[in-house]
Amino acid sequence: MEMRTLGHSGINVSAIGLGLMSMSGIYGNANDDESIRVIHYALEKGINFLDSADMYGWGHNEELLGKALRGHREGVIVATKFGQVKTPEGKQDVDGRPEYVMRACEASLKRLGIETIDLYYQHRVDAKVPIEETVGAMKRLVETGKVRAIGLSEARPETIRRAHKIHPITAVQNEYSLLYRQEGEETLAATRELGITLVPYAPLGRSMLTGSVKGKADLPDGDRRLAHPRFQGKYLDNNVRVVKRLEEIAVQKKCTPAQLVLAWLLAQGKDIVPIPGTKRRQRVDENLAALDVNLAVQDVQRISEIAPPGAGAGPRYPADALKRVYL
Repeated sequence: MEMRTLGHSGINVSAIGLGLMSMSGIYGNANDDESIRVIHYALEKGINFLDSADMYGWGHNEELLGKALRGHREGVIVATKFGQVKTPEGKQDVDGRPEYVMRACEASLKRLGIETIDLYYQHRVDAKVPIEETVGAMKRLVETGKVRAIGLSEARPETIRRAHKIHPITAVQNEYSLLYRQEGEETLAATRELGITLVPYAPLGRSMLTGSVKGKADLPDGDRRLAHPRFQGKYLDNNVRVVKRLEEIAVQKKCTPAQLVLAWLLAQGKDIVPIPGTKRRQRVDENLAALDVNLAVQDVQRISEIAPPGAGAGPRYPADALKRVYL
């Protein structure tokens, strides 16, 4: 397994991680027993970087991961996130207050059944709380041994720089794929300058880039993706056309579209560690095979030209969720 180091932390992770969000009913139903088998299978295959969050199933995902970690904790790099909360009215909000940071960490540790979180992210930046205050609390978690390293998710470059002055930021998550490149590459410029690892989530465009989605009928009822603009109307039609051109290159390279786009991401630099999510063992195998796809400089350039920044049609999130990203 190719390994990559997270920032300056000395924490080594597999070049491709595993996102666990879909195991908590986000993309249709999931089976806990099978999800645990998938996690164990990924560990057997050499993936040691597992990504969760306290809001995936509102605690369910961390509890699931906690069960999977029993007897398997050694060598596993556990990443989880805090900050997204529910209001009394049932809406989503963000809480970055220092006192909440401490409570959220304790709750995550309990659900995970571990003593230390390897990488703890602020899931969304709280516009109501200075980032310096939130990161100051995260720094205290490191000092007390509850957390090894800290990260941010969906933070603008200027926010990352401010946070990094308070305590070294090890990793930053942002949506980054051939479908949505612009904000990811702005983030990458900042993280690269500061020696921070970029962890692209949704590197397969929430499955759009796998070639498996040609229309809404390809998504199951109850799937949250149905609310995303990229899967609707003219936006969907445009994105399917982009993927079709990428599929042509995948055929030439004798790989799947998913493997092609992951190989493109990996080729952007050793400071990038994508975390494609799945709840199926065969997808774990498919994603890992991207490490064997050899892209020449000309291949990378050609792929980049087919899907330049702005190629993905439609906003990255529904309108309400957009208010909480890239702050």
